[in-house]
Amino acid sequence: MTHDLPLMLFAAGFGTRMGTLTATRPKPLIPVAGKALIDHARDIGLAAGLTRQVANLHYLGDQIADHLEGSGVALSWERNQILDTGGGLKAALPLLGPGPVVTLNTDAVWTGENPLARLLSAWDPALMDVLFLLLPAEKARSQTGRSDFVMDDQARVTWAKGRQGQLYLGAQIIQPHLLLEEGAFSLHAPWSRAMERGRAYGVIHRGDWCDVGHPAGIAEAEAMLRRADVSSG
Repeated sequence: MTHDLPLMLFAAGFGTRMGTLTATRPKPLIPVAGKALIDHARDIGLAAGLTRQVANLHYLGDQIADHLEGSGVALSWERNQILDTGGGLKAALPLLGPGPVVTLNTDAVWTGENPLARLLSAWDPALMDVLFLLLPAEKARSQTGRSDFVMDDQARVTWAKGRQGQLYLGAQIIQPHLLLEEGAFSLHAPWSRAMERGRAYGVIHRGDWCDVGHPAGIAEAEAMLRRADVSSG
C-alpha cells in the first residue's frame, strides 16, 4: 500500500556523540548489521508505503548524496549552515509539499511492527497537529530512562518535566503550519504549540528500538536485531 504522505529523513547532523567514527564519515552512513543507518530508515519508509522520501544534508553531505544516487530520494541541502530539525524540515517543504509530513531520525534501529505504519494507522488530522511514536522510558535500549513526554488517557501528550513517562523515538507525523520560526530552530517550539492547543498525541511502538547515536549503540543494535531474527525464525 502506497501512502500520499512524504517522509523526511533527518540526515544533516554532525554525529558528535559518535566521536572518531564520524570524523570522516557522516553518521547516516555508519553500518549496522551490514547496512548503513540511512538505508535502515529508508527501508522502513518503503515498507510502510512511503515512497516519496526527502533527506536533508549538511555534514559530509556529498558522501550521503553519492550513496543515495539513483534511489529516488530527493535532497534538501543545508549548505550554508545546519538548520536543526525544525529549520531543516521547513527548508525541505518545497520538496515535501503542503500537507502533513512523516519524519524519521536516521540514527536508530527498530524491530517489531513497522514504526511508520504504526504512526500512519493512528494518524487523525482532525484531532492532531503532531503524532509522536513513543516507548515507555524504562523499555528504551541504550538510553538512561529519560522521559520526554507524558501521555494522558486520551493519548494527548505534554512535556514530562521530570515526571516518569515516555521517550520520543525520533518518528512522528507533523503538520507544517506549526513551523513558524525562521532559520535554524529545533522542533521544541512547534511541538509546544501543538501541546498548548491539545493537538499533540502519542502512540506506543510495538517492538524494540535502539538509539545508534553513540558508539556503544552499534553493538547493542546488532544484538537486538539478532535476537529478533532468532525469535522470528
